[in-house]
Amino acid sequence: MIGIFDSGIGGLTTVKAVMKKLPGYDIVYFGDTARTPYGTKSCKTIINYSLENSKFLLENGAKIIIMACNTASSVATHKVESYFTDTPVFEVISPAVEKALEQSKKQQIGIIGTRGTIKSKVYEKMIKKLNPSTRIYSAPCPLLVPLVEEGWINRPETTTIIKKYLHPLKARQIDTLVLGCTHYPVLKDIIQQKIGKKIALIDSAEAVADKVVNYLNANPDLDKCMSKNGQTDFFVSDVTDQFKKTAKSIIKKDIELKHIEF
Repeated sequence: MIGIFDSGIGGLTTVKAVMKKLPGYDIVYFGDTARTPYGTKSCKTIINYSLENSKFLLENGAKIIIMACNTASSVATHKVESYFTDTPVFEVISPAVEKALEQSKKQQIGIIGTRGTIKSKVYEKMIKKLNPSTRIYSAPCPLLVPLVEEGWINRPETTTIIKKYLHPLKARQIDTLVLGCTHYPVLKDIIQQKIGKKIALIDSAEAVADKVVNYLNANPDLDKCMSKNGQTDFFVSDVTDQFKKTAKSIIKKDIELKHIEF
């Protein structure tokens, strides 16, 4: 199985991308809805949560782990890799960085994410390492995760908040914008409208799904061990009616959210 975890429901955008790129592969998903958002938590707490989440996925049959949370990816990747050395671990940041550099023609890249992700400067460091001449402009968007979790996708308040968050980046005349949180693709249409149609949006969910496809193609022995019954299990640490509605709007079908507690 392919194991995927996120701080909440937004990581289902990664599930959706993996289902599209690898149809038929079994998937186990864990959304830490009881402890979302991760972007406001300390690094120590995020690492502990990420280790717990990864352990849960492995206990439920995962042979690959995708950290679909940008905040967890920015601070906990090395810890997860060091604890689970026999398991391939994929984070969502480097695939998005590589794709952004490919797409950007003027090398003026904007990044939006949680406070934790933006504060870590993980995107800036990785981009600068690959292309030191790139100009990077970042903006924390702390309200977007709770808005997605609450299902406020098409509310006028959400549009107003997105416009305010994007204004400084738009003024910098960026040509590429990285959606540095897997919740944000849910708001992709609004973000595209407010940043401008000519700006390339980089969806980290799609980028990491491509990475997993390439990895499995390059490692056929592991691919043979992957179960392919078209089964997807969805676990969350808290269940509400709104979570169910939001999950359905992302996956585009009714799904069962199974409640588990650590």
